[in-house]
Amino acid sequence: SSVQHVFSSYFDCIVIGAGVQGSFTAYQLAKKNKKTLLLEQFVLPHSRGSSHGQTRIIRKAYEQNFYTHMMEECYELWAQLEREAGVKLYRQTGLLVMGPEKSANYQNIKDTLQRNKVPMVVLTHDNFSQHIPNVNLAKGDEALVDTTAGVLFADRVLKTVQEQFLKLGGVIRDNEKVTDIKPGPVVRVSTSVGVYHAKSLVITAGPWANKLLANTGLQLPLEINVCYWKEKVPGSYGMKQRFPCFVQTECLESKVHIYGLPSNEYPGLMKVCYHMGSKTDPDQRDLQKDKSDIEILQHYIARCFPGLVPEPAIVESCLYTLTPDHHFVLDYHPAYSNIMIGAGFFRYSHGFKFGPIIGKLLCELSLGEVPSYDLSPFHIRRFQSKTRSAL
Repeated sequence: SSVQHVFSSYFDCIVIGAGVQGSFTAYQLAKKNKKTLLLEQFVLPHSRGSSHGQTRIIRKAYEQNFYTHMMEECYELWAQLEREAGVKLYRQTGLLVMGPEKSANYQNIKDTLQRNKVPMVVLTHDNFSQHIPNVNLAKGDEALVDTTAGVLFADRVLKTVQEQFLKLGGVIRDNEKVTDIKPGPVVRVSTSVGVYHAKSLVITAGPWANKLLANTGLQLPLEINVCYWKEKVPGSYGMKQRFPCFVQTECLESKVHIYGLPSNEYPGLMKVCYHMGSKTDPDQRDLQKDKSDIEILQHYIARCFPGLVPEPAIVESCLYTLTPDHHFVLDYHPAYSNIMIGAGFFRYSHGFKFGPIIGKLLCELSLGEVPSYDLSPFHIRRFQSKTRSAL
């Protein structure tokens, strides 16, 4: 009602976008007793962005040291939320990493895990099949298992963190699209329903960030085909059978990652996806027709996963944002120090598992605190030559 808007339009912080990063940012702010509004353009829960679906990979296996380092604390924050809410959000399955033994990508992951003393098992062609049945390790490939890795139950995560935020006195307004942002010492945010004011603003609008942040050097959002493949023998790649998540760093069919999660959300179907999508307009995504990634996956599955039917049983689409160097953006807006940007969290390989730590960091930035980690790899200034004032 209009009366409610009169009394509740002033906040310490407004967060735009109630995906995993926005929800964790709002939750962290509310934990610090900040009056926080979380805005979402769609009715919650929804499947339009990058945070829906039932499962995501959680792992420490990264090429870059700073991601593996951040994941140490991230695991603790996930466990803390599980304890707080009394809900199981994570299941340890291990992550199988396969790649050409001499390739930089594979070696970097192996080196990073060793440097950070992450528990892992290296597999050779001699012992691979006894540990990992129903998978063909390619000639010249090596494999390792990050034993700490597993699966996050994504829909359950979102519901839980939003419920905790509300319990802490936070306000969620869904089905409200942001129509205008007026920067200033007090930021003014107009939506399809009303006008709100806040001392600081955090934009975690996922694929819609482009429209809110024109000209910041962030690429158009990409759309990925999420494919589910039928097990010839139900359960042979199942979570209950302790089949791990996997990442193939590169292979005959692809120079970019292929990744998969054990069958769980659709019984008898394993999720295997190609790590690059095609450019799309998030509001026109239903017109998406690019299927070249599916052909790559069909060839790969026929060769390496003989227990799967090499024809996708279900294809869903998912949006994600990708920065030119594939790393996140966690920074102040180039022109306005009380507007924070969190972007570039592309889906499985990246964003979701980092939700708790990204929420903590964006909360610290919005409160003017020194961030817990060195954020120089995530500064928007790295695209400075392309950056103009965006709002």
